[in-house]
Amino acid sequence: MLIGLIVLLGVGILFFVFGWLLRKKQRIDLVNAWHTRHVQKEDVPAYTKLMGLSLIAIGAGCLVTGIVACLLEESLGWLALPVGFFVGFALIRKAQKKYNGGKMIS
Repeated sequence: MLIGLIVLLGVGILFFVFGWLLRKKQRIDLVNAWHTRHVQKEDVPAYTKLMGLSLIAIGAGCLVTGIVACLLEESLGWLALPVGFFVGFALIRKAQKKYNGGKMIS
């Protein structure tokens, strides 16, 4: 159980850092090339902002789940994980639809 929570916290931090790099530093190279193939050069700031926010949401869900599970030792914290993933993937879908010509994969 402890190892799983450590992994969950590590994954949450990793997603959070990648999301921050995408959102603030506009590191579009962190996204797979087929997801950015149709993104116009002028749309890169808006695309990276939305994609970064999606990764931050996923990371926040992992972090909240890990922290609540560690501190409170309750299963209530596990509700944050699917919420974070749902919000994150909804934002990814929105970014792909708007800036990648409606294509989730090319």
